[in-house]
Amino acid sequence: MTRQTVSALFLVLLASLLQSCYTVGPDYVSPRQSTPDAWSRSVLRDLDGDAASLSEWWEGFRDPALNALIARARASNPNLRLALERITEARALRGIAASQALPQANGSGSYSRERFSENTRIRSGAAAAAGQGGIPATNANNPSNLYTTGFDAGWEIDLFGGIRRSVESAEANIAAQEENYRDSLVTLFADVALNYVDYRTLEARISVAGRNITAQRDSVDLTRKRLEAGLVPRIDVTQAETNLALSEASVPQLRAQLALSKNRLATLTGGFPASVEKILGKRHGIPVPRAGYSAGLPADLLRARPDIRRAERELAAQTARVGVATADLYPRFSLFGDFRLQAVNSGDLFDSSSRAYSFGPSFQWQIFSAGRIRNNIRVEESRVAQAYAAYESTILEAVEEVETSMAAIVYERERLSDLTRAVSSSTETVGLVKDNYQNGLVSFQNVLDAERTKFSAEDEETSSRGAIARNYIILYKALGGGTATELIPPAVPVPAKP
Repeated sequence: MTRQTVSALFLVLLASLLQSCYTVGPDYVSPRQSTPDAWSRSVLRDLDGDAASLSEWWEGFRDPALNALIARARASNPNLRLALERITEARALRGIAASQALPQANGSGSYSRERFSENTRIRSGAAAAAGQGGIPATNANNPSNLYTTGFDAGWEIDLFGGIRRSVESAEANIAAQEENYRDSLVTLFADVALNYVDYRTLEARISVAGRNITAQRDSVDLTRKRLEAGLVPRIDVTQAETNLALSEASVPQLRAQLALSKNRLATLTGGFPASVEKILGKRHGIPVPRAGYSAGLPADLLRARPDIRRAERELAAQTARVGVATADLYPRFSLFGDFRLQAVNSGDLFDSSSRAYSFGPSFQWQIFSAGRIRNNIRVEESRVAQAYAAYESTILEAVEEVETSMAAIVYERERLSDLTRAVSSSTETVGLVKDNYQNGLVSFQNVLDAERTKFSAEDEETSSRGAIARNYIILYKALGGGTATELIPPAVPVPAKP
């Protein structure tokens, strides 16, 4: 082996040993975030079960249509495909960062033909007479050809760990995007369920309105008969007709909201409005969750909620970027090599005499940057503090959401109990008032008031049942339900449009 070859091998070996000798910047340590020891409000027996059941909480509503809509949303929602592509992008960016630590090589080749201008030559008299200096006196090599082929290679030695920190940041960003995908799932499943509950609640409210409209039509007929018999004034008829018209006017508004919920469900499941009509089918009533779900402990949120895990990974990624910025304070060392074959005649290109090469170490050091590097480090350190504050805020908001949804369930149940009693008493009141009106004991205003109260109580009771179902869905979302065992599927490429 030649001395030059030995030197080259020694440099490569030395570079390999130095690649991991020192890493600048702070090492990431997972933050310890305190959480409450227990929830301040409980939903009692409805949250007694195994926490793992939250992974598919929607099945607890025992509604096949809801299960089918969530399955369709999981398969066809475009926002999920967007989240998957972001994971693919993050993985590719990690590959780009890792490639910087490996040797880079480029191959090249060229051919050129060149003629020198004889009118721009500068020669002394003696040199001109002898045909020396500048461009040859004869035109034998003017114009001339030049054939070149070869390759060059370079390898940056990651002596201070700037490249390793960029890989570390990229890996944390992959995990953050995976948690973003899971968070998209949590939000999607909750949105589908909320809109489905809204749809069924509106169906029930329309049914309530229909029953009350039928009863109010009977009241209109009653006042007309009594008017014809000369027992009551015309105002009783007009009041009854006004009350009926107002009740009928509420139905189109409810139907418009029903169409809105249906169209939203279609969008969430990746289709057009007509695509969900078969799944929605006939009326099933408002779905009610069964007992047996666990809220666990507040500390479980740190493991269950993907938005908290994403915030923690974003903090880790940003911490590594401080090391990337810090590495600019230190010199960059690299090995370079260049090998060429050059010849004037193509037949001589691959002769040993045509070879040309150079190799050796080099370094680059930004000795003066007018404070740019240190200010860039301060920028990254400030972003770490921002990421940590965002992480803390995410935990606080998560605890708030769980507590709020628990309280909403408890108090809405109390409200529903009161409304159920109100419906029962108002129904009895309407019957009694109508009997008294027929017997001439009360005015028709009492009938109107009783019918309006009954309609309002029944509508409020129906809405309250829907609100309880909604609050359970919001609670499952706040607990991070739907992603406990969710694996990240490979991104499916979307075919390009022709």
